[in-house]
Amino acid sequence: MRIEKQGKVVKGLGGLFETRVVEEDGSVIRYACRAKGALHRGDAKVLVGDNVVLSMDTATPDDIVLSAIGERKNALIRPPMANLDILCMVVASAKPAPVLETVDKLLSIAEHHGIEPVLIFTKTDVDRENAERLAALYRGAGFTVFTVSSLLSEGIAPVRDYLLRELKNGRIAAFAGASGVGKSTLVNGIFPHLQLATAEISEKIERGRHTTRHVELFEIGEGSEAGYLADTPGFSLLDFERFDFFGLDDLLSTFRDFAPYIGGCRYSDCAHIGEGPAECAIARAAAEGKLAPSRLSSYRSIYRVLKSKNEYK
Repeated sequence: MRIEKQGKVVKGLGGLFETRVVEEDGSVIRYACRAKGALHRGDAKVLVGDNVVLSMDTATPDDIVLSAIGERKNALIRPPMANLDILCMVVASAKPAPVLETVDKLLSIAEHHGIEPVLIFTKTDVDRENAERLAALYRGAGFTVFTVSSLLSEGIAPVRDYLLRELKNGRIAAFAGASGVGKSTLVNGIFPHLQLATAEISEKIERGRHTTRHVELFEIGEGSEAGYLADTPGFSLLDFERFDFFGLDDLLSTFRDFAPYIGGCRYSDCAHIGEGPAECAIARAAAEGKLAPSRLSSYRSIYRVLKSKNEYK
């Protein structure tokens, strides 16, 4: 007799998928199984974070197969995972120096895919003034922001409290940022029991060596109410599926701090990419200090990139 159970893929390695299932009595069991053939290819390929159906033969306990994937909220190419709810963007205040355009691009992509971005500025022990300046900039743009020093163990408790509060009922958070900003060190400080891998930073090139080789979800909490923290391969920018189809018409809505000024331009077809303060309400807000000029600069740069991609499809 075959039965079906609902679960979540928490690890995938070598063609085997470790799937967490909450049984009817509330107990948690992890099954290691392979996916049926159709779930190895293209958009149907199983990803860590997927909500799945396991089919098993009660007469043959080892006969378990991952037979179906539930609807996805979103999917990432690098790292390969699905259904991300919170993106903790780790940005060093110095060493390596932050590139705000890269930060803003990642914020825009996350917003477009329904992922709540959280900014964490690290290394306040190296440049506290810059960390506070950046924190004020992005708090002013409407984001949740933290400043921390893993070296001094400063600011870690508020990040932990936020994650414990938000990671409930299967919600997933991941950390992203350039190599060398201290992602794994920070996570180890927040949740010491996880003990994620870390690497020395090369002072010469100011970049860390990647230490994680696969995606794995770690439980935060217990039972059916548990959430997950993703340990992901080292990466500097998330690549979402079909990012090339991120339309120009969608870009403006991904800059949440621009919302109060939309519709206030002199011309209804204003693209906000070259118009001056007299014509463009967003440019005027930046000139008056109501918006960070770096945010407008990033918007215009991303707009040009997307316009070029759309033109050459």
